[in-house]
Parts: sequence; structure tokens; C-alpha cells
Amino acid sequence: MKKGDVKDINLAAQGKLKIEWAATQMPVLAAIRKRFIKEQPLKGIRISACLHVTSETANLGIALRDGGADVVLCASNPLSTQDEVAAALTSEFGIPTYAIKGEDNATYYAHLNAAIDHRPQITLDDGADLVTTLLTKRTDLVPGVIAGTEETTTGVIRLRAMAKDGTLKYPVVAVNDAQTKHFFDNRYGTGQSTIDGIIRATNILLAGQKVVIAGYGWCGRGIAMRAKGLGADVIVTEIDPVKGIEAVMDGYRVMPMAEAAKEGDVFITVTGNKSVIRSEHFQAMKSGAIVCNSGHFNVEIDIPALEKLSSGKREARPLVDEYQLKDGRKIYLLGEGRLVNLAMAEGHPAAVMDMSFANQALCAEYVVKHAKDLRCEVYGVPENIDKEIARLKLDSMGHHLDKLTAEQEHYLSSWQEGT
Repeated sequence: MKKGDVKDINLAAQGKLKIEWAATQMPVLAAIRKRFIKEQPLKGIRISACLHVTSETANLGIALRDGGADVVLCASNPLSTQDEVAAALTSEFGIPTYAIKGEDNATYYAHLNAAIDHRPQITLDDGADLVTTLLTKRTDLVPGVIAGTEETTTGVIRLRAMAKDGTLKYPVVAVNDAQTKHFFDNRYGTGQSTIDGIIRATNILLAGQKVVIAGYGWCGRGIAMRAKGLGADVIVTEIDPVKGIEAVMDGYRVMPMAEAAKEGDVFITVTGNKSVIRSEHFQAMKSGAIVCNSGHFNVEIDIPALEKLSSGKREARPLVDEYQLKDGRKIYLLGEGRLVNLAMAEGHPAAVMDMSFANQALCAEYVVKHAKDLRCEVYGVPENIDKEIARLKLDSMGHHLDKLTAEQEHYLSSWQEGT
């Protein structure tokens, strides 16, 4: 088997420095790695991971490798790869990596299949492309898979649909649903990194801009919080009345996209759905509107519809496409509609990915230990793992919890108290 496919292996030294820098911000994963080295809980287990190839992901791969696993990595998004990190993983850390930033669709799926050629016993996914390909095109390898994990909301939605109709053929742990993942990674990681990506791409001043956020899940909440903090007038679009009223009480205006399209200066999608911004919305936008996506797939923005409305297109800045509409207006699309925080910036800060990837590592250990007890379903992260990660993170930050006294424990557990 070809040992990795990267843009330039000579970038490895630069990538190694980047990986080491991220490690300084990931103390929880470091503690897990230290235990893994001693205990070898993943000894001999083949792991295929389809994740964003970043310095933070590299540290997860190294921890799994040091726990005894035989790890292969491919990219979960064509524009999220850090080429220097891919090079370092392949040449410096012995983790074959198949990822090149900007790879076309054919290369993306060739890399995905290269990871599957590893004959995985555990899959680590970000978007469920790995498990989907296994279940539809590489079914001969499915009996050898013990279990998998899933990193993101979009992937969990896909997997639950598979489980519902009986097509999911091995158990998967929804890492995304851990409290130490979506409360922090989605809210603080996506919130900061999305704004970072937009500013790096455009250098616009957000203060005074009308920023339209499609979706008020944890990612939407985080982006709204950061945009508001920089002085933007935030508008939220939602389909869920509970999330809608929450957005209103958090201080934002809520309206349908058809109305928001007329007002917005910057549009950010984070719904996990398709065609959230489509033809009728582009037709209503003011000239100069900036459109981007921070949900998983680029289908949230109907790019074919935008192209159909346009008379021409040029690259105004790196990965900033200027669409000249037939009526003379201009609309700017960032990062080809892919994840703007990874296409235009570096993704989530390492400090927040520390918790997300700690979940990945501990869940990989968990499924190996409990494989015989798991059915072909989507499982939540065990509560004890979630709490242990939170405890380790607090300790690493120099914060400590209080403890219940024996009297308090009795009070909370007794129906006879409190009368």
C-alpha cells in the first residue's frame, strides 16, 4: 500500500513545529497519551481516520499510535488540510496521511479509499464519509470493523438516519454529542475560528455590519456571540421556535432568510442542511454581500444557483470568488462554500480541540473494551468519560471543584429531608 499522499514531503519540518506548538495547548490529550503509552489499550488495532488534517488532529493520531494502534489518516474536507502537517505525520511520526489542500473530488475519494484499504477495525469520522463509503462501496470490509466514532453534527445526523432504516452495520459513538465536545468545540471553537476565517479572507471591519447567521445551534450561538462582541448587528434565521425565541432573548433579531437576504452584509450558514441560501436569496442580496459556510458540507449554499445567476466570476482574493450577477450586482463566496474556518484559517484553537480529541481517544479505548456489548446503533459518549475530560481540563487550567459533605449527599438522596 502506498504510504501516504501529501503535497510536499519537504514541508515536514515546518509541520513538526506546528504539531509541537499545538501539543502545548492540549494537556488533557497529553495526559491520555501518557497513560496510553504505559497501558497500550489499542495494541494491534487498525484505525482509519477521516478527519480535518490539522496540527490538533495530528496530536490525536500520535496519542492513538502511542496507545498501540496502527493509524492511517485521510482528509474529511478538501480545503481543511494543512499540507505541512500531512507531510510531518507521514515522514516524522509514521502515520500514513492521504491529504492535499485543494484536492479535487476524484483525489478526495481516492484518499478515502486508501484509508479504507487499511482494513480498519475502528473508524474515526468527521462527516460520516468513511462509514458511508464502507457501507455502500466497500461492504466486504464491514465484518472486520469493531466500531466507529463520529466527530460532527452533520455526521451524527447521517448515522442516525442509517440506524433508523437498518443500514448501519456496526456501532458508532457520537463524540459530537458529548457535553465536553459540542458545548465547547461547537460554541467557542466554531465561534472564534469562523470569525477568524472571515476576517483573514476579507479583512473587513465587522463592527456595524449586518451579519446573518443561519442556524442557532451551538455553532450558531458561538458565532453570534463573537460577531456581536465585535460590534456587528446580528440577525438569526431559524426553523425551530425554541431556538428562535432563545436567539431573541439573547439579543438578536430573528427573521426568515427571505427577509434577512435584503438586509445582510455577511451571511454564515451553520445548519447542517442543504440549500439554506439559494436562488431567491441571492436575487434579494445587496451588491457586495459576503457569503460563507461553517457547517460541514458546501451544500448549505446553493452554488450552482449562484453560478446560474452570474455572468462572470473571478478570484478577488485567495479563495474569495467574486460573482458578477447579470444585473450588475456582485456577491462574494468564501472558500468555495466549504468550512470557512478551515479553508481560510486554521480551524479551532488547540485548547478547545483538546477536549474533543480527548473524547475521540477515550471512546476508541471504550469501544475496544466493550465491543461485544455494543449493537449496530449510535451511542452517546459515556457520562464518566465526559466528566473525566472536564475534570482533567479544569485541573490543567488551575481550577478545582468543591465537594459535597456527607450531610449534603444524604440530603440530596433522601426524600425525608427538606420537609
